[in-house]
Amino acid sequence: MGGGGGGGGDTKTEVRYAGYVESAHSTFLNIVAAKRDAVIDDSPYAGFTDLEFADAFFGAGYTISSFPSLYDMFGKFMAGLDVDVLFTQILNDSLDNVAIQNAISVHQVELEDDVNENAIPRFVTGMRDINSVLSSSFIVGKAMIETARTKALSRYASELRKAMIPIATQRWMSHLDWNKSVIQLYGEVMKLYFSAAMDVTDFNYQMAAKDKLWPFTVLEYNRAALGALQGAMTTKTDVAGASTTQRAIGGAMTGAAAGAMVGGIPGALIGGALGLASAFF
Repeated sequence: MGGGGGGGGDTKTEVRYAGYVESAHSTFLNIVAAKRDAVIDDSPYAGFTDLEFADAFFGAGYTISSFPSLYDMFGKFMAGLDVDVLFTQILNDSLDNVAIQNAISVHQVELEDDVNENAIPRFVTGMRDINSVLSSSFIVGKAMIETARTKALSRYASELRKAMIPIATQRWMSHLDWNKSVIQLYGEVMKLYFSAAMDVTDFNYQMAAKDKLWPFTVLEYNRAALGALQGAMTTKTDVAGASTTQRAIGGAMTGAAAGAMVGGIPGALIGGALGLASAFF
């Protein structure tokens, strides 16, 4: 097994194994050496093309700077908004629009037809029966009928526009809520973009690092083969990139952000759990 020198000489210890073990190990090392030489200059990461994420968000040729900033959007939709002016605009549009005008016009035609086909003929017949067609009472009577028609039309238009006031108020409140929602959603989209940007950029750098360090990865397995007779060892070779814990945290945060946009707090919890689980595989 081993030997030693004299009292003043150097001591050398040699560890030996059974012949069949050493023979098998030698054969194994020759195979490993052949495989090492075959693949050490053939990185599987050499042809990797960096993933692009901006086009998926904005379209080809655009970046996040091509669109308004979050503060600019806030200024347009909230900071520069005069609620009184907005209410006046919505109220005027609700009270005097094409639909309102058409409804009034239709009612006006109906009133005119009723007056011309019913009220006036009955009045003329009655006045003729009492021989008062040429009297001033006939003229006054017709004028009163026309006045009643005009008042009926004005009353209808007034009631129609009065009924539109609560609708205009509801439209105004919905408009304010919409402006607020636009800002919130715009901010969430920006957060999702930067989260994806960090994840994809980190992945691209991982692939580039793995390509550069491929020879050392191969040699790591060669080293493990050389020390195989020292006992069973577990070797997990990974280069660059985040640790499992970091990936787990990042996956949970990204999943929670995406889930919150879809389903609020329950969606955030489900998305976070799925992101955390996926980081370990």
